[in-house]
Amino acid sequence: MTDLADKTAAELLEGYRVGEFTPVDATEAVLRRIGERDGALNAFVLVDQEAALDSARTSARRWRAGEPLGPGDGVPTSIKDIFPTTGWPTLRGSLLIDESGPWNFDAPCVARLKETGAVLLGKTATPEFAWKGVTDCQRSGETSNPWDPAVHAGGSSGGSASAVGAGMGPWSVGTDGGGSVRIPASFTGTVAIKPTYGTVPMFPSSPFGTLAHAGPMARTVQDTALLMDIISGFDSRDWSALPTPRTSFLEGLEDGVEGLRIAYSPTLGFGTNDPEVERLVGQAVRTLEELGAVVDEVDPGIEDPIEPFHVLWFTGAAKVLEAYGPGALDRVDPGLRAGIEQYIDSSALDYLDATAVRMAMGVTMGAFHETYDLLVTPTMPITAFDCTRQAPEGWSSQMWTAWTPYTYPFNMTQQPGASVPCGVAGGLPVGLQFVAARTQDALVLRAARAYEKAIGEQFSRPVDVPATASALDG
Repeated sequence: MTDLADKTAAELLEGYRVGEFTPVDATEAVLRRIGERDGALNAFVLVDQEAALDSARTSARRWRAGEPLGPGDGVPTSIKDIFPTTGWPTLRGSLLIDESGPWNFDAPCVARLKETGAVLLGKTATPEFAWKGVTDCQRSGETSNPWDPAVHAGGSSGGSASAVGAGMGPWSVGTDGGGSVRIPASFTGTVAIKPTYGTVPMFPSSPFGTLAHAGPMARTVQDTALLMDIISGFDSRDWSALPTPRTSFLEGLEDGVEGLRIAYSPTLGFGTNDPEVERLVGQAVRTLEELGAVVDEVDPGIEDPIEPFHVLWFTGAAKVLEAYGPGALDRVDPGLRAGIEQYIDSSALDYLDATAVRMAMGVTMGAFHETYDLLVTPTMPITAFDCTRQAPEGWSSQMWTAWTPYTYPFNMTQQPGASVPCGVAGGLPVGLQFVAARTQDALVLRAARAYEKAIGEQFSRPVDVPATASALDG
């Protein structure tokens, strides 16, 4: 039998339903996998074995009685260490945060997972305050990639992506303020969606304001859609939360792309790709054509919003540090400090100018989607790079936005964007990004599923990583 740690959430739920195995069996398998692999990957900053097994036993009793709580009952699940979780420290990768708490409430997505009966395993690694596109920090060290522990898993939801990619739980919940679920999905050969802003409620509100989204991370599109069903929906604590979706994200998931109008933009008009990445993404686009989509190679007509994004991003980061006193800036990640210092003198007019840029981008993309149902791009212009570096060798800048040109523009516009694996270059995964108009999250998932189904899921599993000491030891 396939190791239960390698089964998808949907497969686990079906196994529970028919009595083939139990949530206890699955949770024990995942905890064994964490013990085997997390020492090399450092995906988790907290693993609560006792609580997970207790939750799994309770779930097993519900399944035996034929009374599961919801569509995630008994599924081993991890939470990015950005989301408050009752009883567990939420340290956000920062030495500024006191571990003693109190930790007395759940973020909306955590509450929804508990309501559905999910087995919470622990918290996954993040860079400090989720500020950059790789996952390392002074508090917990660096997180590695299941395909090769010498390279980055991406960020800022790299802990979640590494865990999912290595079979340390079939799904996780991350945040995405500039690409933070899509970057690591691309780097680790997993699936993630940044939903339309407000679809998945957030509380407390992100310091990065309306750039920041929460989203599911999984190994398949089906699991991603299933997790979207669980964590989306109105929460009064989020002033910007959208109404609860009226239909399941699984509805229409298998409808394919025949007849859809797809724009393929290899560079958005301003990026530069590794040639093998561009070849694999182009090959994926040809697959979409073979499936019946009508594809044009065309750029959407936006300019690189990197400077306006930086204004919004680093003024938000500066606001975070205010709560920790005047010496806080000297104690944070040096790259974060440099970014804050560069933009600390931004005025209210600068902020409003940056906001005007994103509003204009929204108008442009709204008009673009009057013609095209979907925009397809590479998720990343590169594959994962060495953990000793903050940017790929020879890149123009050490700032993470320099090498993530296709992700942060759609945080500016708040559109849904999903990454699915589309091949392997040099032994490392390549991601394909689908983007749609605001609120068209189901369409993004439908297209991603059509592509995944056409090529099979052979790119969504990494090679084994070496067994070594883990978060479960000591």
